[in-house]
Amino acid sequence: MNTFKPALLASAISAVLINNNMAFAAEDAIEVDKSIETIQITATRRAGSVQDAPLNITALNGDVISDQNIGDLEDVARWVPGLTISDQGGREGSPIIVRGLNTNTSDRISDSGTVATYVGEIPLSIDLRLTDVDRVEVLIGPQGTLYGAGTLGGAIRYLLKQPELDITEGKVTGDIFSINESDGTGGEFGVVFNTPLIEEKLALRASLNYYDNPGYIDYTHVVQEPGVSNPNPDFSDSSDVNANLKSVSDVNDEQITTARLSLRWLATEDVDATLNYFYQKQENGGNSTSQYDSLADSSALQGIPGKYENVARVLEPGEEENDLLSLEVKADLGFAELVSASGWSSYEQSGQRDQTDLLYDIWSGYADFPAFVGYTHDTSDRDTFTQELRLVSNSNSAFNWIIGGFYNKVESHSDDREYTPGLTEYWGGGIPNVEQDLEYILISDSETTEKALFGEIGYSITDQFDVTLGARFYEYDVSTTSGSATPLYSGDFDSLDNLVMENVSASDNGNLFKFNANYTFDNGVLAYFTVSEGFRIGGGNGIAPCPDVLPEQQIVCALPNEEDYKPDTTVNYELGFKSSWLRNRLHFNAALFNVDWKDAQVGSSTVNGQELITSNAGTANSKGVELSTRAMIGDNWAAYATYAYAKAELTEDAPELLGILVDEEVIEYQSYYDGAKGDRLPGAPEHQFSFGLRYEQDILGDKLLSVNYGITAQSDVITKVGFKADGEVLPGYALSNLSAKITGDMWSATLYVDNLFDKYAFTSVRRDKSWAGMSQYAELNKELPELQRVYGHYTTAPRTIGMKFSYNFEL
Repeated sequence: MNTFKPALLASAISAVLINNNMAFAAEDAIEVDKSIETIQITATRRAGSVQDAPLNITALNGDVISDQNIGDLEDVARWVPGLTISDQGGREGSPIIVRGLNTNTSDRISDSGTVATYVGEIPLSIDLRLTDVDRVEVLIGPQGTLYGAGTLGGAIRYLLKQPELDITEGKVTGDIFSINESDGTGGEFGVVFNTPLIEEKLALRASLNYYDNPGYIDYTHVVQEPGVSNPNPDFSDSSDVNANLKSVSDVNDEQITTARLSLRWLATEDVDATLNYFYQKQENGGNSTSQYDSLADSSALQGIPGKYENVARVLEPGEEENDLLSLEVKADLGFAELVSASGWSSYEQSGQRDQTDLLYDIWSGYADFPAFVGYTHDTSDRDTFTQELRLVSNSNSAFNWIIGGFYNKVESHSDDREYTPGLTEYWGGGIPNVEQDLEYILISDSETTEKALFGEIGYSITDQFDVTLGARFYEYDVSTTSGSATPLYSGDFDSLDNLVMENVSASDNGNLFKFNANYTFDNGVLAYFTVSEGFRIGGGNGIAPCPDVLPEQQIVCALPNEEDYKPDTTVNYELGFKSSWLRNRLHFNAALFNVDWKDAQVGSSTVNGQELITSNAGTANSKGVELSTRAMIGDNWAAYATYAYAKAELTEDAPELLGILVDEEVIEYQSYYDGAKGDRLPGAPEHQFSFGLRYEQDILGDKLLSVNYGITAQSDVITKVGFKADGEVLPGYALSNLSAKITGDMWSATLYVDNLFDKYAFTSVRRDKSWAGMSQYAELNKELPELQRVYGHYTTAPRTIGMKFSYNFEL
């Protein structure tokens, strides 16, 4: 399915609805007991169902997560209308895009996303492995009047299963799977245990899970020894190739360890407290990119790289570690429920990347060294304290209200270093250097403090008509101290003590508002209209300012307009309805939206040194529709489907949005790098569709057979605003999953196939065509000393076949 066709979508939805009507035509004559399961949510800060909440929310419970083999947030997004996550593998952070609001290319992700992610009541930026999860709630649209963490486009909540006070039970789960193109076998093993320590008062819940993905991308051109081996040997001479290069299979392997310990104390009937410790460690061997069909002159490497081959010169491993300690206390005060959520979290990251091409781009003279290879070693850590207090009214009167306070403090440190092994010796040695062959260093420390008061007040004008007003008042302070140096070029740089640190600070305050009106018709249809404002804080880029006079040698520094960036805001207008039909056997929900985006934060790079930074673009708009439906078809069949359309584009010109040309000979092409009114925004498809079908049947007397099929599809994606600056079109594609599950009293076994038809497609892009000598304008082609290899594509994972099992026990 290279191109997604709306006509096919319309036909599919029509067929589902027609079949539903046929199945329900005789309902008056047949007594039916089955209905759609009610998914309880707390997204509105009050318990209720998805169908009763007057906002755009999708909730995936444990059954749907299991049926469609959903393991992480990228899988979740395929079933949520309006949410896009371009899968970039475990090694790289995948951008989260809501309703097409994005101006970044895949390798220019801004510091903070448009969506806030929560683990329980605590905001935590993490792609959680979905184990021992009760449900995932995805709220589309700004939620800053309901949640402490300000949200520009929405909120994602991971709701973990809570300790049970009255039962000792456990669960053991396992998975073994094989991936096409992989030499290894993957697996996952998990255990959960719950037990009361004091009956009906104190309970403990613990879980441990280990996931091992063997990988499927081969790095075929890795140098044997950086700085000694020739990255470009005589490819016609196999002995020369083997002496300098090696091939490493299945480099994009991934191991994730997840653990959780929860202690719940029901102090009184009115006070319920839970102490949680959560831990996740993720290790990746390399990137999930391939240079297949991505190089201008593949003859330089003696052949076109395969579909799952990467030609990087060095391995690119990465490691991330998250932990969270939280205390959540709920107290019934009679007139209101008080919720206190305290969280202490830490994050550590380290990684390595092939940096050779970037250094060639800065200065082609590096090519004089035949064994030239550059790589980074980057590390960062972050400590966060979060406190949220919230009061939610319990009154049954016409008035209801929520009021809360939020405090968040983040302290972060990063240390990025680039090494060019062997270069110092090649240049004759004796070059002052704090570390051998350290070509560049950037150290940055930052502190961000955010405070907010938020809340909503609602009034029931009648039993069917409700109105809600919300507000958020915020302020924040950001301080960044950073210093950088290029030791190979600085004659007086022989110690880190010589690193000059500069401070950049930013602060702001403001307010946001929300209006919601909803009406429930006599037939139960809920209609709502919402106007809500969203917000994302600004900050500093952590790059040292440029001196008044730039030196002749290489320098990485920030011009005045590159030192910091402003907050960006959205105004969301939404009209929707939710409906249940045929005795709760058919749900159909729809929403029309129009979002205005101002001062959009966009990933960019400095003019001097090409260091990644965040800057601001102009204004943009997204408008469209989102649909979702669930249906019970007879006693054995169930179906669910979603569709989303979003037209996202710039609404004013954005000069130099995609770069600045300083060469007078090519300045006439500057418009090719300017954003223009009407340019389509990149990174997200205009059309998304998903459809799931489940069949259940009792077999073998007391066993249940469940067969599930799911298809998720999207239309094409462009990689640069307006298809400019050597952007490209990534064709649309569809992925199918199939599984069969047998469930007994205490156990289940599932045979599954992901990517049933082994679809190969590009999900995102790394850099752009100009890095491979394929710029659309000859004058803009880089004068490259050798074939660049950093440009490539992230790909869909090949067909995966596996077997899962689970065993529940009670003591």
